[in-house]
This record gives sequence, C-alpha cells and structure tokens, in this order.
Amino acid sequence: MPKSKVRKKSVYTPPEDVARSRGAQAKALQPSPRWYAPVMAALMLFGLLWIVVYYVAGDQIPFMVTLQAWNFAIGFGAMVAGLIMSMRWR
Repeated sequence: MPKSKVRKKSVYTPPEDVARSRGAQAKALQPSPRWYAPVMAALMLFGLLWIVVYYVAGDQIPFMVTLQAWNFAIGFGAMVAGLIMSMRWR
C-alpha cells in the first residue's frame, strides 16, 4: 500500500499579549505551604470523628446533647471545608 504524503504544519506562535497573560498566571499558581495538607486532612478527619462520636456516645456527652442536630452541621461542615481545601491544594 502506498504511503501517504506527510504534510508539514507551521509552528504555532501565540500573540504577544496572550503569552504575557499566561506567564502571569503561571507565576500566580505556586505550591501550597507545608501546613496546608495536614490542616486539610485534619479537618476531614475531625468532621468524620465528630459524627461518629455523636452517633456512638452523643447522648452521654452533655454539650453534644444540647447541640442536637447541629452536630451534623459541625461534622459535615468540617468535612466540606477540608474538601474545598483539597480543590485548592497544589
């Protein structure tokens, strides 16, 4: 079978203003600080443990009894905060 002709494509060079704006974006995306990942993991773990403790022994802990359904908001709120942090982690 005959080989098809290979077409040479011209090299794409972006306009100057686009190249400058992308360079500015690349500088803005720096790695996260060292404390970011442990805080993110701790928030997710704290939220999970809060809900587990509420289910297992919530009726024996006085301040959890007074919070009632707010215990879910505290637990899920901490987990959601950790998940939002994970989306911004670099």
